Amino acid sequence: MANISQNIKFLRKKKGLTQQQFADQVGIKRSLVGAYEEERAEPKYELLKQLAIFFDISIDDFINETIDEKWAPKPKGNPANLRVLSISVDKEDNENIEMVPLKASAGYLNGYADPEYVGQLPKLYLPMFKQGTYRGFEIKGDSMLPLQSGTIIIGEYQENWADVKIGETYVIISKNDGVVYKRAGNKYKEGRNLKLISDNPVYDPYEISAEDVLEIWKAKAYISTHMPMPTPEPTMESLTSMMAQMQRSIANLNNSKDVN
Repeated sequence: MANISQNIKFLRKKKGLTQQQFADQVGIKRSLVGAYEEERAEPKYELLKQLAIFFDISIDDFINETIDEKWAPKPKGNPANLRVLSISVDKEDNENIEMVPLKASAGYLNGYADPEYVGQLPKLYLPMFKQGTYRGFEIKGDSMLPLQSGTIIIGEYQENWADVKIGETYVIISKNDGVVYKRAGNKYKEGRNLKLISDNPVYDPYEISAEDVLEIWKAKAYISTHMPMPTPEPTMESLTSMMAQMQRSIANLNNSKDVN
């Protein structure tokens, strides 16, 4: 709260605006400006977003940083830049695992950083995930077969996007694509596109701008109502391949013994 009030006052004065001029430009009452700057009230999330845009700074910096003459914004997309994550807790102050169903995916793009919105999402109780911050996302389509449409991916929040590993699966929240579940095709790097790969070969890999990424959640588990299909009967082709592999393994073992 102290950061927000101080930042509003400093940034308003830096623009050379009186409280009344500032109130008129952002469309609020002058009395509210005084209340915010004197820590007698706190702006709602929608107004915080509007003020961040007005002052041309990120909402993360607006909330978390002490903005003064010595302050300098971090470069956009810097993976070391800490991000605001809204969570909810239970009666014992333990983090809930919020669930983002398909019908809420579009709304999640607007409300992912709003504590009130996140607090209204359905909750999952998974006792094996007690340490860390987790969220469930219902996926759509067949791009990640054998996981079916409607599968719930349990993701662990990635605070530092530089930790993204090639070949591992993530739920990526981006401005243009919304909520998607894909494999990472490259490391996250400032100013570089992030390559996303589907497990279903029918779908071609594609890239999204690093600046469009809002959140990254590393896949840790999934929940599905589709039971796995039985292993198909071996074909002559698969048996031949298995035999060839066994022969290569035996040959390699014999070669190792000869060397010793």
